[in-house]
Amino acid sequence: MATRLTDLLGNTRLITGLLANLLSSICIVFINKWIYVHYGFPNMTLTLVHFVVTWLGLFVCQKMDIFAPKKLRPSKIILLALSFCGFVAFTNLSLQNNTIGTYQLAKAMTTPVIIVIQTVYYRKTFSTKIKLTLVPITLGVILNSYYDVRFNLLGIVFATLGVLVTSLYQVWVGAKQHELQVNSMQLLYYQAPMSSAFLLLIVPFFEPLTGEGGIFGPWSLQALLMVLLSGVIAFLVNLSIYWIIGNTSAVTYNMFGHFKFCITLLGGYVLFQDPLSLNQGLGIACTLVGILAYTHFKLAEQEEGKSRLAQRP
Repeated sequence: MATRLTDLLGNTRLITGLLANLLSSICIVFINKWIYVHYGFPNMTLTLVHFVVTWLGLFVCQKMDIFAPKKLRPSKIILLALSFCGFVAFTNLSLQNNTIGTYQLAKAMTTPVIIVIQTVYYRKTFSTKIKLTLVPITLGVILNSYYDVRFNLLGIVFATLGVLVTSLYQVWVGAKQHELQVNSMQLLYYQAPMSSAFLLLIVPFFEPLTGEGGIFGPWSLQALLMVLLSGVIAFLVNLSIYWIIGNTSAVTYNMFGHFKFCITLLGGYVLFQDPLSLNQGLGIACTLVGILAYTHFKLAEQEEGKSRLAQRP
């Protein structure tokens, strides 16, 4: 009876964590897009709000003993904090200037770019099967962008910069976690306030502080509440990702990611009436096939590596 109760509680926590990640990951895209479309809230300022709320949330988590902070030298993570600023800012600018479909598919290019960076600069090798999966991913993104009836050159520039900076950030995060022997929450606990400070210094040069469109402008209470909600959801995304990775397998996390990918695309066409041509649909399908194939081969290689280690005397 006690074992059944423990299993039930464990499954309930798992389902709650997965649902929290599903809802927060999808909501953050739609709420940010809503804020840009209906309120015109400045992009970098919204990013700054996300960073501040994330750090406050982590501070509360630390006080609740959810994780233990580890003292780090600022010089060790300064480049990481700068890339974090670029990664979030350019991703938000891509969302602001593109349809949700183009925004979501552009993010899929992060995987090929990471592989190129790790191959060229870190001399890491990848199997032929993994490399071949990059063909449908890239082809699908190109098809979707080319046939997007709301094609926006500025949006594509921001999407490209977002992919490049995000790829660098993800590579550096992995390297820094290994180098400094910290987990993602411990690293983010120092990154978030440092990134906030950087943005605080440069926001006045790119966005107005007062008047129409400024952070201290005449915003409605509804707009401010939506911005605050966006910050809270951004924190929940980070927290739930960490929890899922720590409490499930890589298979669960990746398969769940594909489900979110499809739901987000569908939501963009339903909520924002983003147009979808047949060729764009083919591009989306092509990219999704590539992502699924990449995940399948990558996880199979990881399992094979674990089996070899287990068989060693």
